Amino acid sequence: MRGVDYYELLGVDRSASSAEIKSAYRTLARTMHPDVGGTAGTFRLLQQAYETLNDPVRRADYDDPPDEPEPDPRPTGRDRSPSRRWVYRPGKRRDFGDDPNFTPPAPDLDPADIPWWDEVDPAERVVYLPVTAPDRTPALALAGGWVLLAATGLLVGLSGVLLGVWLAMLVSAGVVVLVLLRRLLEARRTDRLFEAENRGRVFGGTAEEEVAADGAVKQRSAELLADHLTRMPGVRIFHGVAWPGSVFADIDHAVLCGRRLVLVESKRWLPGHYEVDEDGEVWRNGHVFRGGTTRLANGVAAFEALLPEVEVRGVLLLYPNRAGEVTVGESDAEAPVEPLTPEGFVREVGEWLAEEPAAVDRDAFTMVLAQVVTR
Repeated sequence: MRGVDYYELLGVDRSASSAEIKSAYRTLARTMHPDVGGTAGTFRLLQQAYETLNDPVRRADYDDPPDEPEPDPRPTGRDRSPSRRWVYRPGKRRDFGDDPNFTPPAPDLDPADIPWWDEVDPAERVVYLPVTAPDRTPALALAGGWVLLAATGLLVGLSGVLLGVWLAMLVSAGVVVLVLLRRLLEARRTDRLFEAENRGRVFGGTAEEEVAADGAVKQRSAELLADHLTRMPGVRIFHGVAWPGSVFADIDHAVLCGRRLVLVESKRWLPGHYEVDEDGEVWRNGHVFRGGTTRLANGVAAFEALLPEVEVRGVLLLYPNRAGEVTVGESDAEAPVEPLTPEGFVREVGEWLAEEPAAVDRDAFTMVLAQVVTR
C-alpha cells in the first residue's frame, strides 16, 4: 500500500530476519485484531505488511531501491562519504496489481442456469438429525389399525375364546400405539424447542462495517449465500467462524446443510486462471501464486477432526481485484480446498448441498455455532 512503510508498521529494521518479522506480526496481531478492539482496515494493512515481508520474492521487490538514490542531507566531513538511505517515492513502489477503487461485478445468475434450483422445494418441512421419532406415517397407520380392530370387535359381538384373543390383541396393539405416539410427540416437542432456541437461517456478523476492500467482497459473498443457498430449508449460514481452540474469525463463512459443511474464504486476487494442487498450493496461470495467502486447508482439517461424521469442503471464493476475469480449472482430487467463482460456487456447491436440502444436524449445528465469534 502506497504511503506506508511496512518495516515501520511492524516496528522492525530493514535487515530483520523472517523470525523477527513473524514475532513482530504476532505481537501486534494480539492488539490490532478487530475482535480485540482494532479496526478491520488497520489489521488488513498489518497482514499485507507481514505477507509481503515474509515472502522472499515479494520482499525483494518491495526493497528494490529507487533508480537514483538520494544522499543523506546531513553535513558530512572529508573523511565521510555520503550515505545511502531509503526514501519513499510515490509511483516507484509496486502495488502488486490491486486496484482499491475497483468493484467486482455482481454475479450473473439465472435460476434457469442453476441445475438444482427447481429440484428443491423451499417449503419442505425441515428434518432434524439424528431422527429420534418413529416414522410419522407408519405410526399413524398403526393407530388407525388399532381403531379399526376395536370397532370390528365391538360390531361383531365376539364371545368366549375369540373375545379373549380380541381383547389381548387390542391391549397389546394399544400399548404399542401409545408408545409410538408418545415418542412422536416428544420428538416434535424437542424439534420445536430447538427451533425456538436457534431462530433464523444466518448466524454471525458480516463485513458491512468494514471499509477495506476485502470487507466488501466478504459482504458480497454473504449476500450471495443468503440470496441463493437459503432456498434449501436445511441450509444454515455462519459468518466469522473460528477454528476449534481459536478466538479469531479464521474462516469468513460456513454453510451447513444436513451432514455437509462448506468452509469459505472470500479473496480479492489478481485476474487469471487458478488451480490448487494436492498439497494445497495455489497456482495462477501455471505458476505458484505469490499474490495472496490462505490457511483454509488448516481450517478444513480442524473441522474434520471436530466433526468426524460430517463431510467438510473448503472453497476459495475468488473475485478479481482489478479489471479482468477470474477463471478456475479442475483442481486435484486430493486438494484440501478448491477455487471457485461466485457463479461456479452456487452451481457446484449448491448441487452438493442439495443432496439433503431439508436436513439439519443438531450436533453439527451446535458445534459450528459455538465457533462463531462475530455475533
